[in-house]
Amino acid sequence: MTQQARAWITDDDDSIRFVLERALSKAGYAVASYASVGALHEALAADSPDVILTDIRLPDADGLTVLDTLREQQRNIPVIAMTGFSDLDQAVSAFQQGVFDYLPKPFDLEQVLSVVASAVADRQAPAAVERLPDENQMIGESAAMQEIFRTIGRLSKSTISVLITGETGAGKEVVARALHDHSPRANGPFVAINTAAIPNELLESELFGHERGAFTGAHSKRAGRFEEAAGGTLFLDEIGDMPLPLQTRLLRVLAEGDYYRVGGRDLLQADVRIIAATHQELDKHIAAGTFREDLYHRLNVINLELPPLRERLDDIEPLARYFLNQSAREMGLERKHLRPETVQALRTRRWPGNVRQLQNLCRQLCVMAPGEQIFPEDLPLEEAEGAIEGRASGDWRGALREWAGTALRSGSPDLLPAARDAMEQVLFEVALEYTGGKRIEAARLLGVGRNTLTRKLKDYET
Repeated sequence: MTQQARAWITDDDDSIRFVLERALSKAGYAVASYASVGALHEALAADSPDVILTDIRLPDADGLTVLDTLREQQRNIPVIAMTGFSDLDQAVSAFQQGVFDYLPKPFDLEQVLSVVASAVADRQAPAAVERLPDENQMIGESAAMQEIFRTIGRLSKSTISVLITGETGAGKEVVARALHDHSPRANGPFVAINTAAIPNELLESELFGHERGAFTGAHSKRAGRFEEAAGGTLFLDEIGDMPLPLQTRLLRVLAEGDYYRVGGRDLLQADVRIIAATHQELDKHIAAGTFREDLYHRLNVINLELPPLRERLDDIEPLARYFLNQSAREMGLERKHLRPETVQALRTRRWPGNVRQLQNLCRQLCVMAPGEQIFPEDLPLEEAEGAIEGRASGDWRGALREWAGTALRSGSPDLLPAARDAMEQVLFEVALEYTGGKRIEAARLLGVGRNTLTRKLKDYET
């Protein structure tokens, strides 16, 4: 600690004050303690600490009244509430009044020190001034995303069909919108439809519309997505899930440029640019006969492959910064900022849910992280567990260390049995995959008996 931070304690219990004074002093803080709210207010009239820890129920007043005093005086001092009478209503009320964090008694001293350190760092950090990107602006500093940007630029004067491929959650619709916004059809509508989310029997009507009486429940004429997107772009998401009969109709529209509504006789012109997307490997569907090869070639005039988040680590920080700011605006909360060590922790994750997973995590952190500064220990435990699965084999000890530290800070019990069981299960599964399911060979490679392997596998199944 370059400059000794000051921590003030307010509690009417002598033993609590003694324990906290000793722990905080050993951690390098300059500590002062008070037995009442009145004494705290008198001290505040003459001086300012870096953090205040206060019991809620004190003999002369509610400890949280100090928040009103600090607000009136416009003093930015984080307040950590402590109580031995915790319930849901009190916890919610404390956060609504503006406490930095809330510690029910009896508390763990390591937890207290961690919260105090976060509060002090949060107060001492300079306010960040950021220019927020536009709502629909693509974000990416990695080489992979720069190449995506270049491709979009090359296509900006074209209305050619594009097939976007990439894992679920990688941001395919964002790319499709960017292609539309930077095209000659930018002034027209952008209409998106997820073909996997609509029942097969309704998808034809959704795409092409229907006439009144065309089928049961068709009480009036309805325009389809092709009509809605006239003059603009129609984005067909998850095209790999489209049923074969509809693939045939879509192929005709792309080839002839016209179509009929369901139950209709009037030939309509398809004045749309088609952008399709899928997370599936369409060549395998073609080989299996579930996707038409001629439709694939019609859609795949230009293929734009979107890399997964784990292959564009340089984008994690700007994306997280944007999502945190976006979440704060949407929920009316204060903007929060990532510590450098937190950014590094995020870069070690596997991100199976890609950008969407990062967005959801940022929403969670915007609500749950106690201070303006987000520390690695603020990350949910499951995020740390995900890191173990994704680390390179040479760094598995470092991943295990990170997981163990996060689990201990979160209060998780029985770490050794949990880690041992998880390790055994992973080793057994990998060995069986390697040997093609041959248990005797897998057991030999692992150095265990076949009976042990069989018994353990049964345990994991229960």
